[in-house]
Amino acid sequence: RLYCLIHRDNGPEGMEPDGIIESNWTEITDSFDEMNLREALLRGIYAYGFEKPSAIQQRAIMPCIKGYDVIAQAQSGTGKTATFAISILQQIDVEMKATQALVLAPTRELAQQIQKVVLALGDYMGANCYACIGGTSIRSEHSDGIKRHLVYS
Repeated sequence: RLYCLIHRDNGPEGMEPDGIIESNWTEITDSFDEMNLREALLRGIYAYGFEKPSAIQQRAIMPCIKGYDVIAQAQSGTGKTATFAISILQQIDVEMKATQALVLAPTRELAQQIQKVVLALGDYMGANCYACIGGTSIRSEHSDGIKRHLVYS
């Protein structure tokens, strides 16, 4: 099952500010409360300062949670990191002290940003994550990272 969402801001004159959204998913979820997320995750979302899901979050969080393979493309600053972080945090078992998700990032800065977002959103859940970044000790990465729910590289 593949779900595609492409969000472009360069549509023709007179378009909505959000631009063109091409999608094969018909559900749009207008609030985080409607997503039936864990209470602790919702607390983290609202504590982080989110009030309402962005366009990409309205369309991509639910298919991710439902197990679809999702390709989502959107401009910088639209909430993509939070979209997949929320989706992953909803699905992990925080009682299981083992790595349950792996996210690959192309840069050190993005890996560190992802880690900060996941730790903030998952704070009330007790979720752990570890950014495995080149140039650090393999020994400390292995011993510390193995106990994390999410690993970023």
